[in-house]
Order: sequence, then C-alpha cells, then structure tokens
Amino acid sequence: MIDNLKKILNEDQDPKAIEKITAKLENLLMSNEEVGYIAVQKKPAVTIFPDSIVVTNKRIILCKPKNLGLSMEFIDYDWDDISGSFVKEGILGADFTFTTNSDLTQTVDYLPKNQARKLYTYAKEQLDLLKNPKAATPIVEEVKQEAPIESPVQEEVVEEIQAEEVTHFAELMPTPNDVIRDTEVEAPISEEKGLAHLTQDELFAKLQNYKKLLDNGLILQGEYDRLKSDILKYL
Repeated sequence: MIDNLKKILNEDQDPKAIEKITAKLENLLMSNEEVGYIAVQKKPAVTIFPDSIVVTNKRIILCKPKNLGLSMEFIDYDWDDISGSFVKEGILGADFTFTTNSDLTQTVDYLPKNQARKLYTYAKEQLDLLKNPKAATPIVEEVKQEAPIESPVQEEVVEEIQAEEVTHFAELMPTPNDVIRDTEVEAPISEEKGLAHLTQDELFAKLQNYKKLLDNGLILQGEYDRLKSDILKYL
C-alpha cells in the first residue's frame, strides 16, 4: 500500500487527508484487497473535512467525515454491483459519478481533474476485468503431447496345410472312362443285330448319348453321322 500511496500523492492530494484515510482503511481492507487509487475532494473554499473516494481491486469506498472529523462514514459498493462510471469536468474541478445495478447514483464533486481521470480509468479497467476475466489474466495452457497408444498388433496365424505327395501323375488327370462314367454314356454299338433288339425309347436314348459324345469331343462328326444313320433305320 505504501508504494501505491506514493504514486497517489503525486496527483496533488493533501498528504494529511490521505494519511487519515489510509490509517482507517487498514482495518477495513479484506484479504487480497489492494488500494488502487484515492481521490480527495478540493472545493474552491477551504475544506476542512473533505470527502474522498477510494477504489480497490474489489470495490469502491466512499469516505465521508462526520462529527467534525472525529468519525468517518464508509459506504462501499462491489464492482459486481456497479453498472457504469462517468466523469464530468467543469471549470473548478470534475465530478465522478457511478451507478449501480439497482439504479442508485453516487457522485463526488469538486475533485481535481487529474484525480477524476485516474478514478475513471481505474474503474473502467475493473469493469472490463469483470466482463472479460480471461483477457485480463491470460492463462497459457501447456499442451502435453501424450505418446500415442499403440494398439496391440494381432499376429496373423497362417495355418500350414500339409500337401499330399503325389506319386503318380495319372492320379491328377481324368481318363476318358471317367468322363463317360460321369455322363453315364454307354459305348456305341455298331452292330445292326444289337440295334434290332432295342426298343424305340432305347434307340432314342442311345442317339442322345452319341450326341453327348460328339459335344464332348470324344467322337468325330463323321462317326456320329454314321451311328445316327444306323439308329434312324430302326426308328
């Protein structure tokens, strides 16, 4: 507080008035509360007991002497309760006015112009702090880069299939007999005696079997035509 008071006394304040106010403020200030500025009334005539206004980082305090200076009345307003502040400069000094959220207006007149401007600037700063607390006290957050969490790698399990050993390549190649067995086609009968003993349905089925042999490339077209002509004789 002593360092702040030294700055305040450079604004033409009455040292005796400041001393009296600060002596009584020592028991009124809250924890972490600091006086920002003190303005003292200075009327054109000699003022024995001037009013004064104190601004701290928490509130505005009006100091009004009572009983011929033997006592003092303190009226305080938190910054949360204050809606705005104003300064009106005249020929003989300036008026500092502030309004509350409940539309209450308080004015301290006949302040030196420099002191009124200091009050207004400090009040403006405190009100801005309430509106933008982050802008006043920027907090730089350190971004900790966490190591990426490695997901467990699933190992691919490759099953080994044991291949059967082929000792004879003929086992891999289908034989003509297998093809004929799959299609259930009987061997061609070229003897006319065998055809003569077959019924019409059996002859027609045999003709279809010959056609399958031709389509599968097991007989040639000429052989198929010959066999077909033999069967048609009995149909």
